[in-house]
Amino acid sequence: MAIKRRFTVVIEQDEDGLYIASVPELPGCHTQAKDLDQLDNRIKEAIKLYIKEEDNPEYSGSRFIGVHQVEVAI
Repeated sequence: MAIKRRFTVVIEQDEDGLYIASVPELPGCHTQAKDLDQLDNRIKEAIKLYIKEEDNPEYSGSRFIGVHQVEVAI
């Protein structure tokens, strides 16, 4: 039986309309796609590949806490 882990994925959209997904807990784990369904599939694959690299020094098993927004007068 496979072990399941839950990851937080941050999704943004660039100026060309592409969706970009990144996983804060996994530095350097990101992908992009033209639609959200494709993005979901791609980020899941990227996470699997990232975790599969047992010797990956970037993977610490850290836990995502949250996103915080601040307001700055400019």
